[in-house]
Amino acid sequence: MSMWQAEVRVDLDAIRDNVATLRAGTTAEVMAVVKADGYGHGMLPSARAALAGGATWLGVATLDEALTLRREGITAPVLAWLLAPGLPLHEGVAADVDLNAGSLAQLGELVTAARRAGRPTRTHLKIDTGLARGGATPADWPALLEAAAKAQADGEIDVVGVWSHFVYADSPGHETVDHQLAVFAEGLATAEQFGIEPRYRHIANSAATLTRPDAHYDLVRPGVAIYGLSPLPREHQTGLRPAMTARARVTLTKRVPAGQGVSYGHAYYTSRETTLALVPLGYGDGVPRHASNVGPVSLGGRTRTIAGRVCMDQIILDCGDDPVAAGDVAVLFGPGDNGTPTATDWADAIDTINYEIVTRFGGSRVPRVYDGTAGLPAEPPTAAATDVSQSVGEVGGLEPLPSGSAVGASDVLPSGRAAGTSDVSPSDGAMGATARSSSGGAVGATAVSPSGVAVGGSEALPSGSAVTASDVLLSGRGAGASDVLPGGAGSGGADLGARGAFGSGRDGGVLPAEASGGEGA
Repeated sequence: MSMWQAEVRVDLDAIRDNVATLRAGTTAEVMAVVKADGYGHGMLPSARAALAGGATWLGVATLDEALTLRREGITAPVLAWLLAPGLPLHEGVAADVDLNAGSLAQLGELVTAARRAGRPTRTHLKIDTGLARGGATPADWPALLEAAAKAQADGEIDVVGVWSHFVYADSPGHETVDHQLAVFAEGLATAEQFGIEPRYRHIANSAATLTRPDAHYDLVRPGVAIYGLSPLPREHQTGLRPAMTARARVTLTKRVPAGQGVSYGHAYYTSRETTLALVPLGYGDGVPRHASNVGPVSLGGRTRTIAGRVCMDQIILDCGDDPVAAGDVAVLFGPGDNGTPTATDWADAIDTINYEIVTRFGGSRVPRVYDGTAGLPAEPPTAAATDVSQSVGEVGGLEPLPSGSAVGASDVLPSGRAAGTSDVSPSDGAMGATARSSSGGAVGATAVSPSGVAVGGSEALPSGSAVTASDVLLSGRGAGASDVLPGGAGSGGADLGARGAFGSGRDGGVLPAEASGGEGA
């Protein structure tokens, strides 16, 4: 039986079913928002699960997020909306990514990108209806429309959408909702006067998707709702199921006397002789430090409150005389089954929103483990993308990885195969991706063709890229601790021994000009 210390479990089937529930409540198409690593749930598995549930679009904040979706084979329409000046937007245009313009300057960048890519930029024009964030103000809107109409007539952009974003849709009945809808309708009418008739008009976020059918137009953009979290007050029932569970196994318990100060600064004192339980999750893993003395945790069938300050790696629970022991499972939050805390409970406890709670755990050192099948890639990994440790089933002489376990922050799919670019050992343990391809994608551990292009079609590593233990030299051995890439870049890790296992480092080796690498992320 495999053992684990702490993990974040993500129910992909819940994401699929949540999207299906939202889709059933509207005649509009659904854009599933998977920005910020899928709100901490993992962007790629979440995107696939959402598409399986009936979403026809994906929404992200950044160009890099959109290009990652494309590199991973996702062909559904993708909108990226947060674009700083000077980005290589032509790469997005070439990858058929829809891009946002909320000012004349942003529109100019899209025109330049179209010329460089040799094709029109699929464009969504944003009007600021009151949030005072992105988008053109009503005063600036006509000028943006005039320029967009000319660029469209010149074949440089294709205005696919006109959109905006709500201020207070999570407060049903708030006066700003009707006001923004009126401004949006007026903005659409003005666009029509300039000959712009977008195929998609969209303003509804999660809250408006759940409460305002009149705001659905052609496309709704649920974000937090697809992960089963409600943006609405608790009295509004949504029928959604939270997809994320964060939990850890107690590492130590001890009896202490009454009056014992607990954790840094002794911000908590025991009121009686009691048992303290140490839980190995802290602010380095996503637990908010301001959850000190207030964060709810379920252990031993009861919900308890964090005792004292949250540390970087651990929290402490005051368990009284309850029979808790090392190895018991503490649940920080989950779907709320059997009365365990939810992300919304955590948000209420520390005066924030449930979005922040789950997003904090994205990209942390705690492995994400996926349940369900909705987010699995359409095709299994090819032989070219298989890690060299398959030959022996061990890494560095350690025991084989247990099925479904992850190394580092790699994601583990239900089949045991790592999401994205991580390679898989024969025991189905995920090995984290290490080096970077010249396109910026993470590279796993594969052999290299004599031409210098990584097997599996990925680009060769440029000079100066780091190589780690999972990279393989043309000689068949792993990059050693002192191996050097052309150009002087250091490589980390260990050699590939005679049986294919990563052993101790070898000093002084020099990589040839050919690159090592694997499947680009």
